[in-house]
Amino acid sequence: MARLIKNNLIILIGNLIYALGIVLFIIPGGLITGGTTGLGLAIHNAFGIDVSVIIGILMVLLFIAGYIFLGKKFALGTALSTLSYPIFLFILQKYLKGYTLTDDRFICTIFGGLFLGLSIALIVRTGGSTGGIDIPLLILQKKKGFSLSKSLYFVDSIILLLQSFFTPRRGILYGILLVIIYTFTIDKFLSSGEIRNELEIISDYHSEIKEKILKDLRRGVTVYHGETGMLGKKINILVVVVSPREVFLAENIILGIDPNAFIINKRVMHV
Repeated sequence: MARLIKNNLIILIGNLIYALGIVLFIIPGGLITGGTTGLGLAIHNAFGIDVSVIIGILMVLLFIAGYIFLGKKFALGTALSTLSYPIFLFILQKYLKGYTLTDDRFICTIFGGLFLGLSIALIVRTGGSTGGIDIPLLILQKKKGFSLSKSLYFVDSIILLLQSFFTPRRGILYGILLVIIYTFTIDKFLSSGEIRNELEIISDYHSEIKEKILKDLRRGVTVYHGETGMLGKKINILVVVVSPREVFLAENIILGIDPNAFIINKRVMHV
């Protein structure tokens, strides 16, 4: 129960950050983006309808479609985002109307990308969903077998194209930069805290090295039994996973015991 409450709170915070990014940077900077927000901005530019109203209607309709075609479990996973995001957007637009942090489009692009990327990553890490435009694409994947990633690129390209009619050519370039920044932010944030270094150690002093790592670093060590390629000599290969900050400590321990130790240092994304 406590975990559910924590995850729902994080989803709310994520949607609040997303809405802040839209109100403080995307709209003031005249930037274009993909997804439901991009579609909302395109309709807003064409007809002058409030962005939060458009997004609210779109997300409710998409939520209903998800419930019908993808089931109750999927709908429950997207319900909080479906409700909270347009509400946050409406409140922030109302109370921050006319307020701008900066008129610099480049700064808006950078911080808009950071806010959007951080918010999406927060929601995804809880196992939640942002809902929106991915719902019909998931339906197409289920019913017709279409590739989700290819469909997403195709739909986002159309949404960006729709906005390009109301955006100068330089604005399109800023929009592409925005997508790159928030995609990079998502990748970095989702992998944060997960990146580790895997060390493989070959040494005649493997027993001493193993004991020292266990005692000083308090890290588990796995021993593989191997054989050299040229001479066919039986060897023991130590494998230990450490944080990036511990790499140099581990190497100092190893080389302090055996200066001729053979060490392979590999970066791993998830342990």
